[in-house]
Amino acid sequence: MTRSSDGKMRLDFPNMSMISNPAAGHAMLLDHVKQEVKVVPLQAPGMPQMPNAPGMPQAPKPPSMPQVSVKDLGKGMIEGHPVEGKQFTMHVPGPPKPPDAPAMPGMPKPPAAPGAPQAPGMPQAPAMPKPPTVAEVWTSQTTGLPVLTKITGEFGQHTTYCKTAPTAEPAPSMFQPPPHYKWTP
Repeated sequence: MTRSSDGKMRLDFPNMSMISNPAAGHAMLLDHVKQEVKVVPLQAPGMPQMPNAPGMPQAPKPPSMPQVSVKDLGKGMIEGHPVEGKQFTMHVPGPPKPPDAPAMPGMPKPPAAPGAPQAPGMPQAPAMPKPPTVAEVWTSQTTGLPVLTKITGEFGQHTTYCKTAPTAEPAPSMFQPPPHYKWTP
């Protein structure tokens, strides 16, 4: 992974590379096997809405984005590298309720979901709230790349530690396709 001071980023894989240019709003995908370049927008265009046919159930709404709170953890040093820390706390909602199946005329109502029987008039037990997912991210002040990331949630804890090496500004040619690559639509 290589990043320039103007925000361009290059990710290299064995058979391909991706060069993103946020200022231009696109990325270039380099296929090293075919020696081709394809330009793709960084944001996908909106999907058209399908019309609703009478009597057809409506498509479920996409889940809403979780609420995220951000806390500044200040500045610090990791192995001699100046870093800035932020803590992101996300309250992820539970899975959506499945849509009700349409009732067939003359058919009995399906049985209730398995579980403890409910006496008539008794309130149901409230669902247990999910614990929040917390991400602590320490980013290098010189490269703008994450150095230490700790993510904790109901799955446990995941820690990623990236060693940084002092580097100079990458050459502008790192963010251009090789001149002999063909451009494809």
